[in-house]
Amino acid sequence: MSYDHLKHARLLVDYCVSAQPGERILVQGSTLALPLVEALHNTLLQRGAFPVVRLEYPSQSDDFYRFAPDAFLDTLHPLQLQEIESLDGSIRILTPSEPAADLDPVRSARHRKTLAPVARERARRKWNLTLYPTAWGAHAANMTSEQYEAFVASAMFLDTPDPVEKWAEVRALQAQLIARLARADEVRILGPETDLRLSVKGRTWANSDGKRNMPSGEVFTGPLETSANGHIYYGLPTIYNAQVVRGIRLTFQGGQVVAASAEEGDAVLRAALETDAGSRFLGELGIGSNYGIQQASQNILFDEKIGGTVHLALGNSYPETGGKNESALHWDMIADLRGGGQILLDGEVFQEQGRFVG
Repeated sequence: MSYDHLKHARLLVDYCVSAQPGERILVQGSTLALPLVEALHNTLLQRGAFPVVRLEYPSQSDDFYRFAPDAFLDTLHPLQLQEIESLDGSIRILTPSEPAADLDPVRSARHRKTLAPVARERARRKWNLTLYPTAWGAHAANMTSEQYEAFVASAMFLDTPDPVEKWAEVRALQAQLIARLARADEVRILGPETDLRLSVKGRTWANSDGKRNMPSGEVFTGPLETSANGHIYYGLPTIYNAQVVRGIRLTFQGGQVVAASAEEGDAVLRAALETDAGSRFLGELGIGSNYGIQQASQNILFDEKIGGTVHLALGNSYPETGGKNESALHWDMIADLRGGGQILLDGEVFQEQGRFVG
């Protein structure tokens, strides 16, 4: 089955944000996703909710970083915050596009810090982040457009008669994983160039079942802020601030990044680490459980969910997990454990070569 934007819209409205009559729901994305935006607008109206549509042309944010006066990078217009405060929820649509090679990562990091209050307010409401398949997304994933659309549809269970029922199955499976993780104090991650220990004692594990990310398939928490010690290598590439970063190596002491490098995009990494006081600490530990996604597509929304991977985010924590780190940064980096890695819980094997034990 190929991708169906109408079915996608219904899943987002009825399941992901559960839009109710009278609610104001933001729909934000690029003109590349116009079919999905139109479907979301109409579906929200049919449910009695009020859609607030914000469209950008594909390179609009890149052009802002290229041409905006310096003062704009540090200025938050009051209306930006007031609009978010007036909403009940939001749906943001990613549209994979070719990364820009000429952007200054320091400028984008400055502006991200300025927008932190907006991000915090959005996180306090219902929200979902999803993706609309594009030609460049197919290229980045090394697929034809038809293959990529099928890949996206399968990852969201849009190729099944009842996607909501399938996400209920994911939720039940992940509840079993959380039952074991909730008893753990120390998590140790072993893999290629990786030996990292961190504590999750007393923290809450979240069951990511498609409500906030579509697609999803992960369990995550906020590690104790000063507990990370060791080193880790992230083998899967990511795109951050519209630029490719790959081959990231980080060393932690007392929870803080004390050494960092990237084989590609090193300047982007270093600028991100200087965002603010919280950007060198971990805000999230996530374990991918979606074995329907096995191929990296250079898109974090999909790649962090790959069954057999683990991702750790530098920067802001999710308060519902008990995480306390605050930052304008939240950057998920992915380590692939399928080729010879382990996750240990208090010394006991929890995952071996990408497969959960027991």
